Amino acid sequence: MEHLRFTFSSRELKELGVSAVGIAFVFAFYYSGGIPEIWVFIMALVGVSTGFIAHELAHKFTAQRFGCWAEYRMWEMGLLIALFLVVAFRLLFIAPGAVYIVPGFRGITRQEDGIISASGAVANLAVGCVFLLVGFGFGASINAWLALFNMLPVPPLDGSKVIRWNPVAWAGIAGGALLLLLLA
Repeated sequence: MEHLRFTFSSRELKELGVSAVGIAFVFAFYYSGGIPEIWVFIMALVGVSTGFIAHELAHKFTAQRFGCWAEYRMWEMGLLIALFLVVAFRLLFIAPGAVYIVPGFRGITRQEDGIISASGAVANLAVGCVFLLVGFGFGASINAWLALFNMLPVPPLDGSKVIRWNPVAWAGIAGGALLLLLLA
């Protein structure tokens, strides 16, 4: 399955882009309390979309490293629900899609599943730290929240797979997200 590594279909690229712009708009609307000014949308696009794309690509590339087929798929209903909730009730709910993973012929171990699941939150921590270093506190805090939310040990969230594989790794990632949140 080596030939699948780091490849993208046109559908995947389109759905990543639509999801990234959609969630940026939802965050910008939430923080603006209505239709956002362009500068708020751009801040959300940079802070939220960078973290979202890094998170999903980390899952994809890690899964491919373990011989799996992996591709991002948008959940249209999730984007519509997010838009409805933020406009109607000013509630922030983000579930734009996920990386779908099909194990190779040998399957994946609990450790590999845990590592694949942890990779998204680790990517958010890395992006958040870069944002913190350049003084973009909004981007740092959003990425800390994304990492922390994904580490909730509740299925189907990544945290349930990470804690099942390695509670110490789970605590380290969740602790790192909390620390980044405090520093941002």
